[in-house]
Amino acid sequence: MSSTQPGATAAPNDPPVDQSLLRRTVAASMAGTVVEWYDFFLYATASALVFAKVIMPATGNAYDAIIAAFVTYAIGFVARPLGGVVFGHIGDRLGRKYTLQLTIMLIGVATVLMGCLPTYDQIGLLAPIALVVLRFVQGLALGGEWGGAVLLVAEHAPDDRRATWAAWPQAAVPVGNLLATLVLTLMTITLSDAAFLSWGWRVAFWLSAVVVVVGYYIRRSVSDSPIFEEAKAEQGEAASAGYGVFEVVRRYPLGVLKGMGLRFAENIMYYLVVSFSIVYLVEDQKMDQGALLGLIAVAHACHFFFILAVGRLADGVGRMPVYLVGAVLGATWGFWAFPMLDTRNNVAIVAALIAGLAIHALMYSTQPAIMAEMFPTRMRYSGISISYQVTSIFAGSLAPLLAIAWLKDTGTWTNTAIYLAVAGIITGLVVLTLKETKGTSLRALDRADADRTEREVSPA
Repeated sequence: MSSTQPGATAAPNDPPVDQSLLRRTVAASMAGTVVEWYDFFLYATASALVFAKVIMPATGNAYDAIIAAFVTYAIGFVARPLGGVVFGHIGDRLGRKYTLQLTIMLIGVATVLMGCLPTYDQIGLLAPIALVVLRFVQGLALGGEWGGAVLLVAEHAPDDRRATWAAWPQAAVPVGNLLATLVLTLMTITLSDAAFLSWGWRVAFWLSAVVVVVGYYIRRSVSDSPIFEEAKAEQGEAASAGYGVFEVVRRYPLGVLKGMGLRFAENIMYYLVVSFSIVYLVEDQKMDQGALLGLIAVAHACHFFFILAVGRLADGVGRMPVYLVGAVLGATWGFWAFPMLDTRNNVAIVAALIAGLAIHALMYSTQPAIMAEMFPTRMRYSGISISYQVTSIFAGSLAPLLAIAWLKDTGTWTNTAIYLAVAGIITGLVVLTLKETKGTSLRALDRADADRTEREVSPA
């Protein structure tokens, strides 16, 4: 950003953008992201509805079993920073396209194998152990997926519409979640509870193989951006031009920390809305899970359009005002949304979920543009991946676990609402430290970084 890369806000000599290539790039990015998040959200939903009953040992307490399932869910978040380091390094060195082909295959294989797992009654503790291993592989792949998907688009996009175009891979997330929700909804509606727990849930995991093949094929048809190819060539010529996670942490530690702060409230809010709400409504409010999944599907569909609209807004009024509004509104969500969920009225419930995802979109849609404008090309994949994925360990992975534990211990949602409010305040304060980067040229960022490197290695 301008705070880390001074003087990098204009580059009149940037080449024109190939709109046809940009559209193909968006399609390739979205295709993979849809399947990645279909698989990931499928696991989150199955943790609440299935794994606690068929993979985990019986404890005599529904909340204990769900917490155990969500602990394995959290393993994926622990793996994601490692994936960000590994695949960020590969992506900065070899390219975004190659890395994205690798990540989509890894997560697809892991998800299909999850659908083949024996139950706890069949193999005992080996069942949850195998689930943990596969979940780790899934999280590892997803840790490298997000950075490559958004950069493939952001680096092809024109400077004045970067947030608009980079919002598309973000919008693929609710599409993947919607597909997973619809498949699970169909299974729960058409099958008995016994059939769903026996084999129905497995079909949803196996279906990911079809989308993986399609996504992999589409990703083969695109190329890395010209600005990445230029940076790659310069790395080969200049010994001082390093890349990867160690370089970005050494050179731009403040950018990494601020990226993590931006992510904090957004990540917590998302998993409270889409994961904890399922547990809360099914276990505490005794709502039918089939009907609930239908309401969540509606919310995911709305989320798609919110993300795209916010991307345009961020290119119009700027990144920082939009993000700040999202953080402030997010801090209030728990205090008025949970009373709406307590009504057990479908209209009130879906309104609370839709409102939560609309607020989330104000932060999530803007992230790719902001983070892409924080780092030079030679270390951008690593920089945004670390900022994004490390935060998920102490944000998204812990959020549903803490919320379920508080619900079990206190029987209320009050602590969860306070927790989200504190997160919103922290992210809001981080936003206030940032300068507006609307219209920033990525080539100008690279030139500023090159000038800084030259000053550091040249004798005074």
